[in-house]
Amino acid sequence: MKFDMHCHTREGSIDSHVAIREYITILKSRGFGGMLVTDHDSYRGYRYWEKHQDTMPDDFVVLKGIEYDTRDAGHFIVIMPDGVNVRLLSVRGMRAEILSKLVHHYGGILGPAHPYGMRSSSAMFFRKIRKHPEIMRRFDFLEGFNTCELVSANVKARGLAREYDLPCIGGSDSHKAMYVGTAFTEFNRDITCNNDLIDCIRNNEIVAFGGKERAFLRHHNKRYWKVTNYTLKTLNRSASLLLKPYRKIKVLRMGLYDENIE
Repeated sequence: MKFDMHCHTREGSIDSHVAIREYITILKSRGFGGMLVTDHDSYRGYRYWEKHQDTMPDDFVVLKGIEYDTRDAGHFIVIMPDGVNVRLLSVRGMRAEILSKLVHHYGGILGPAHPYGMRSSSAMFFRKIRKHPEIMRRFDFLEGFNTCELVSANVKARGLAREYDLPCIGGSDSHKAMYVGTAFTEFNRDITCNNDLIDCIRNNEIVAFGGKERAFLRHHNKRYWKVTNYTLKTLNRSASLLLKPYRKIKVLRMGLYDENIE
């Protein structure tokens, strides 16, 4: 069964131009059986699908994920079990180690998105991971192919997966319709729910993953400018610190108070 494992919807990500209905239509036309919705620090796209699923194209599986912005290690794809709703995952800025503890406490899995991609949001360009590479062993998979990254970045990601014996997934990371379905992850059995997906990844029941990188255009160079990366990292850290008191309140309400969860 073929999935696109990195999907940003217009309903859930402010930088996406693709409605979830359009996503489903395009993916079905390209032979995909499902998608993982991974909006930025938000489940709004998936909730929109839940609310309107009776009017959506049928015979297609839509699963709930999130791309979480950590304070110290970039972006992570997080997949939680069915019926588990952790509101704290919609509040960006936890440290990677704490995110891992929280996700695993509830039976979920996580892995770095585009680990060698844009420096402001990719794990291997953060001091935390470079100084403490053993943190990689806390993760359950990594994104071995991302349509939006350079060929060299995807090659390095796959090498990292081999080093730590982690399963790889592929995702288009689409924000525009033209890139939807340009990456895939194929599983060796049918996936009908988040629990199925978690089991398949934990047991490395991934038959294949890959796709086609997008054409690298001149304006894409802006992603690699030092000023761009410095600015985005600064904004991310500032937002993380600003939201720290709110995260603490969420933890208390969840009954999981831990002074290190922030």
